[in-house]
Amino acid sequence: MRIGASVGGPYFFAPDFFRIAGATLLRSAMAFWLQNSQDRYQGKNPAIDGLRARYAALFARFGEAPASIGFTPGKLGAIPGEWVRSGAPQAREQVQWTVRPDRQAGQIGPVDRFEGRTPGAQAEGSDDGRMILYFHGGGYVAGSPESHRPLIARLVESTGIPAFSVRYRLAPECFFPAAVRDGIDAYRALLAQGASGCSIIVAGDEAGGGLAFAVTLAIRNAGLEMPACVVARSPWADLSLSGLSVLNNRKSDSVQDWETLFLCARHYLRQSNPCDAYASPAYASFVSFPPVMVHAGAHEILRDDASKLGDRAADANVAVSVEIYEAMGHLFQMDLSRDEAKVSLARLTQFIRAKTADASSAYREAAKASA
Repeated sequence: MRIGASVGGPYFFAPDFFRIAGATLLRSAMAFWLQNSQDRYQGKNPAIDGLRARYAALFARFGEAPASIGFTPGKLGAIPGEWVRSGAPQAREQVQWTVRPDRQAGQIGPVDRFEGRTPGAQAEGSDDGRMILYFHGGGYVAGSPESHRPLIARLVESTGIPAFSVRYRLAPECFFPAAVRDGIDAYRALLAQGASGCSIIVAGDEAGGGLAFAVTLAIRNAGLEMPACVVARSPWADLSLSGLSVLNNRKSDSVQDWETLFLCARHYLRQSNPCDAYASPAYASFVSFPPVMVHAGAHEILRDDASKLGDRAADANVAVSVEIYEAMGHLFQMDLSRDEAKVSLARLTQFIRAKTADASSAYREAAKASA
């Protein structure tokens, strides 16, 4: 609700007040923590071990991956990950990257020099060229392609489109913006292999959902061909934790909590601004973004993060669909016995297929012409 003029005028918008207050408190807490824990990154870190144990318990609730889906370790350039596709794993050609000696840890800048592309090699994807670039959740401190196999495999099975699950670097060993850098490097590698941006879906869940938007922001700012669409499930897109749902839903969300997210944010951000657009895309401009779909539960503490992403897309006149599922909590899609989880998966599938239909048709026509 608007209660005054814009920021800089005599009054603030209510959202601006909570954003600034939340960011200020979070940064102060982080600074205090850093000053009193200089040796945390030397040897064993009980705090990070506890966080990862919490997330391991969550990942264990994902269930089993569909038996029809295969998993193959792979790389996109220098970025490791895992291919997830229907049927048995197949050996594919890989491309190689030469890491520039001047690359700095955490830098978001020009991509490393690409070398060694196999002549005529094609990007690894579906029969019609489409593919999902997926970022797993885990608060930027936990998770892996293996931990999220069930969530990713169900999306692959439903859409019929293979995915590359990115093994991006985690905090606290590698802090912001290392994960964003890994994401855009993986995307650049796909383009270098011959993939078309309009055939790529950028997707993720929880922290990976926020990362999907941050990577798309980096793609746009780098002047690269934009992906076909961005999809996210229960995204964490505001690391300042300023959404009112963080407080209002603290009792109704049985999966996620403020303390866990706060600890994850301070490990990932160190001394960076929690409202930096690459850390919290809820504060970014989405001008020139592709179509967006976001799903979240009405009872989860990250509900407002989903709404903020929708607002940013609407502000930029981007086609957007934000769906908040009543009485659902964080990552409710992990329980396929729920009708809401089935509906969410069906809606995501419909959206992805619709937004990549033209790329699929163009790919098939080009294949016929070259046959």
